[in-house]
Amino acid sequence: MKPKIIFSVILISIVFGFGSWGFLVHRTINQLAIYELPKKMQPFFFVYKDYLVYNAPRPDQRRNTDKEEAPKHYMDMEFFGPSPFDSVPQQWDAAVAKYGIDTLKAWGTLPFVVIETQRKLTEAFRSKNRDSILFYAADLGHYIGDAHVPLHTSVNYDGQLTDQRGLHDLWETTVPEIVITSYDLSSKHRARYLTNPTKTIWNILEHTHSLLPNMLAQEVEVSKKFTDSTKYRWQERWGKMRRFYTTAFAREYNKALGNSINQQLIASANRLADFWYTAWVDAGKPDLTDIMTKPYAKADFRKERRAFTRNELIKNKLLISKQKPSDD
Repeated sequence: MKPKIIFSVILISIVFGFGSWGFLVHRTINQLAIYELPKKMQPFFFVYKDYLVYNAPRPDQRRNTDKEEAPKHYMDMEFFGPSPFDSVPQQWDAAVAKYGIDTLKAWGTLPFVVIETQRKLTEAFRSKNRDSILFYAADLGHYIGDAHVPLHTSVNYDGQLTDQRGLHDLWETTVPEIVITSYDLSSKHRARYLTNPTKTIWNILEHTHSLLPNMLAQEVEVSKKFTDSTKYRWQERWGKMRRFYTTAFAREYNKALGNSINQQLIASANRLADFWYTAWVDAGKPDLTDIMTKPYAKADFRKERRAFTRNELIKNKLLISKQKPSDD
């Protein structure tokens, strides 16, 4: 790939701000994962719940100042041929040897970044460095959440290649912010050890990518019920007036998709709990209570976990992401 084209792809992603799940969902994912952790991890993660939740969007915010950040949030699988999940080596060194660093950065490094962040989290657990544990745990939640967003796996990252521009914001931000109160934000999942985190993240990405055809097709079907004036709205963002889908369209699109967005949100939280737990186990299961600077309110945790299992976090006003505007 020519350097000029590589630069253009990265620049488009930065300028137009195609990020990931909105603040609301990223924060929700990090909070839900806490309730799925084993007893020996619960005190530490619950005590620092606010940090983990409010810093969930940080990698997106970092893109404004760090030019190396953008490629970490996606991997455009179509570039790698008709069978990309068979073609791309799952190990970073092998992938670099086959494609080169510049090509990988141009088309995305998301699964490799998940594994690198996991490694850093493991080292932080091993050294019992509280600040580093929290930093990498929050970041890991963000990247795993991104791996569950279909458009983060495609060159058609905003529907721009199929005349569906704006689909990125519609799927990952507009729809969840409108209908999250109807979501099932509960799960029976409990964190499990991942014997092969690399294989796990690639399996996640492959499943996410498989959701693309229906995601695109349903937008076409729903569009038949709307005119341009009822399908789109104009809003100033990034200093310019831009076109977005209307609330009415978002609701209809959500109905057409069934519960797939909700499922991806919960799957993100489930897998995040697994990755957190695996890093802790690989670090030797360190006792985290002696690096806590605040007391653990066990009764509060039990109350919140009970609300989580009963899908009552929003009802009981316990979902942190709903306590502040999602675009703060």
